[in-house]
Amino acid sequence: MEDDFDFGDKVPPAVNRMGNVIRDADARGFNPGLIVLLVVGGLLLAFLVVNYALYMYAQKTLPPKKKKPISKKKMKRERLKQGISAPGE
Repeated sequence: MEDDFDFGDKVPPAVNRMGNVIRDADARGFNPGLIVLLVVGGLLLAFLVVNYALYMYAQKTLPPKKKKPISKKKMKRERLKQGISAPGE
């Protein structure tokens, strides 16, 4: 029975290749999916931060919006709702 195995101390080539793959798994570096996730997440975060900064800058520097002028007809209607009679009536 001992004569059946001529290469008892040698490793078959297929097993040897698998061993290299397992040993080199840590040496490859980052996962490509992780790199894509970090880049997309970083861009999204930068976009949100820049938008917030621009919004705060605009709130400080832009003048307040002008209100639309109210027509005399609407003003008369509002006064009647409040119970104040319009002048001249």
